[in-house]
Amino acid sequence: MTALTAHSISQLDAHWRAANYLAVGQIYLMGNPLLTQPLRPEHIKPRLLGHWGTSPGLNLVHTHLNRVVKERALEALCVWGPGHGGPAVLANSWLEGTYSETYPDVSRDADGMAKLFRQFSFPGGVPSHVAPETPGSVHEGGELGYALSHAYGAAFDHPGLLVACVIGDGEAETGPLAASWHSNKFLDPVHDGAVLPILHLNGYKIANPTVLSRIPEDELDALLRGYGHDPLYVTGSDPAQVHHAMARAMDHALDRIARIQQEARTAATDPGREYARWPVIVLRTPKGWTGPVSVDGDPVEGTWRAHQVPLAGVRENPAHLRQLEDWLRSYRPEELFDADGRPTAQVLACVPDGEHRLGAVPYSNGGRLLRPLPLPALDQHAVPVDKPGRTLHEPTRVLGRFLTQIMRDTAERRDFRVVGPDETASNRLDGLYEATGKAWQGITEASDQNLARDGRVMEILSEHVCQGWLEGYLLTGRHGLFSTYEAFAHIVDSMVAQHIKWLKTSRELSWRAPIASLNYLLTSHVWRQDNNGFSHQDPGFVDHVLNKSPEVVRVYLPPDANTLLAVADHALRSRDQVNVIVAGKQPCFDWLSIDEARTHVTRGAGIWEWAGTDHGSREPDVVLACAGDVPTMETLAAAALLREHLPELAVRVVNVVDIARLMPHEEHPHGMTSAEYDALFTTDRPVIFAYHGYPWLIHRLAYRRTGHPQLHVRGYKESGTTTTPFDMVVRNDMDRYRLVMDVIDRVPGLASRGEGLRQAMADQHIRHHDWIREHGTDLPEVADWSWPY
Repeated sequence: MTALTAHSISQLDAHWRAANYLAVGQIYLMGNPLLTQPLRPEHIKPRLLGHWGTSPGLNLVHTHLNRVVKERALEALCVWGPGHGGPAVLANSWLEGTYSETYPDVSRDADGMAKLFRQFSFPGGVPSHVAPETPGSVHEGGELGYALSHAYGAAFDHPGLLVACVIGDGEAETGPLAASWHSNKFLDPVHDGAVLPILHLNGYKIANPTVLSRIPEDELDALLRGYGHDPLYVTGSDPAQVHHAMARAMDHALDRIARIQQEARTAATDPGREYARWPVIVLRTPKGWTGPVSVDGDPVEGTWRAHQVPLAGVRENPAHLRQLEDWLRSYRPEELFDADGRPTAQVLACVPDGEHRLGAVPYSNGGRLLRPLPLPALDQHAVPVDKPGRTLHEPTRVLGRFLTQIMRDTAERRDFRVVGPDETASNRLDGLYEATGKAWQGITEASDQNLARDGRVMEILSEHVCQGWLEGYLLTGRHGLFSTYEAFAHIVDSMVAQHIKWLKTSRELSWRAPIASLNYLLTSHVWRQDNNGFSHQDPGFVDHVLNKSPEVVRVYLPPDANTLLAVADHALRSRDQVNVIVAGKQPCFDWLSIDEARTHVTRGAGIWEWAGTDHGSREPDVVLACAGDVPTMETLAAAALLREHLPELAVRVVNVVDIARLMPHEEHPHGMTSAEYDALFTTDRPVIFAYHGYPWLIHRLAYRRTGHPQLHVRGYKESGTTTTPFDMVVRNDMDRYRLVMDVIDRVPGLASRGEGLRQAMADQHIRHHDWIREHGTDLPEVADWSWPY
């Protein structure tokens, strides 16, 4: 452990004061950056936006991370959890030079300082929180709760990386963050890097005290030790004392981390090694530290009033203006910046060099490290399809074999993981355990299966943590897939929205390299949750995602196993996207060969000529469209009934696998042109569309189409229970008998000659109702059905 000299402390303090000065300047100033003149109202921004309260603490952490990174030649990344800590992280990025390297017009001098100040929270500038525009960042600061899970995701499979993670005491109150403390039970000291949580307790949220800052310290200590951590405490308001304490805590923590990793990596027998208790630093400093002690007689420093802008009326209130100038001059900027506005040698003494700087570390721009996955040939894993609709396979089990081969082929490079909330085997992906185990560092018992310290399947019963892990993993240059029950993907609605926003912004930044896409496999879906019932039946995640940036989001509904393989291959090759794949795990008919599936996925939507009766000889009388595995089966069963009973009717069957194809080309990159859409669905013929989810989504996507008045959609309409599989589609009016009735009702001139068939279909509903209540199973002609042609 290093004993710091007074000279070293003065260098750290100079850097910290410079960062504080720059943070205040960003919030307030649009001119006179070096205070070469007395402050005047015109130097002040007309709208004061930003957050001061957390900035001094973040600046302290950044300053001390600089020291240990430089002294120990560490590869380090920091995840900045406090929501609006942008002024601090931007200040440090500018000080170390990475900001000017990334944005040359914001030079590291007085002119650049003026631009840095002016652009902050200003039209055409940068956000008030840490964002994709911030060099060194992998974490959007706009929503709280995800910092620690992102940090662990970044550390997995990066054995040489230290990931510091600053957790604000407001963020510490969120459910996602609380569950993330358990991530240390999944961190392998041999193959993974280290995470150093820094819990910053400054006492307040926007307007209220924080829980962890007010509980007794022995209770906090017990909590953190109960989470498996070894806490270190830094408390104070005197800068010199805090600098000494923070330096000791940092050195102690890093020495402890080095011992844990060395012992694990040199242990003779892996199973016998001691369970690691990783350090955590608890930093207690005043909110708004070094800012105004009071304003207009009200206490500010160390209170909730320091959260955002402590001095609000600076342009209009001369007293506030003088107080702001005194505040800025208290940092002694003439000691920190030369006459040209460049940071002095003393300020930069602790800053690391090159890519060791926190704003320049390659891991924070993960696309620079990304390697293409070694994807196996689809033919090796495809199921044979001699005739459509004769054989059945579990699509996700077939996909599992494909993913297993990827796990094998990445065993040495370790850059692919599958995450999910305790459902890998339930979702038929347990073939993965042939190639890797489930990550687990805790106690094991004789009855446990497939647990492994170096496993790359990640299971924890928190969708938030799974999402955070995978996002951190992808953002730092690796690949992965998130498998979960369809209904509970909604738990991460906010998280995926934030990630989509991150990707959209990143795409607009030329310096950010594309990262691997975030891939969801939603299974155990609405139509086959007949055993768990209504609570597990919700297909609305797709609706949520399709509301987001069209250049980022994709939604796929593969109808069978081979199409699922083709979709997965496409998704795992893609970059800077969020791919949502909805596929069943129950036995499903095989409709397409692997070559046909590839073509179908490339096309996104197409006519299945073998299933219809129009055969291109004339315009169809009706179009039966479908999207999703169960809707496809019901549509084809309806098509077979129409072929049998109304052979003169020209029926076209259209399957949609890429749901965004329904959108206009002007609104989504995958959308169809009007000519393409009209050629597929016609402009004036009835379209009966059986859709996997809520039917109004299809109307929303297609409402501008010429033929929209003829579009009739069947889908899930919140009628669910514990029942048989076929009863689920009957309850929601998407069954084959209802689809046949829809055709008879909507094809002009068909009502009279089709009335007998319509009545027979209605009678089947009555028979179904009585049968399942007597036998508890579906009708034999439904349960034993296969494509008859």
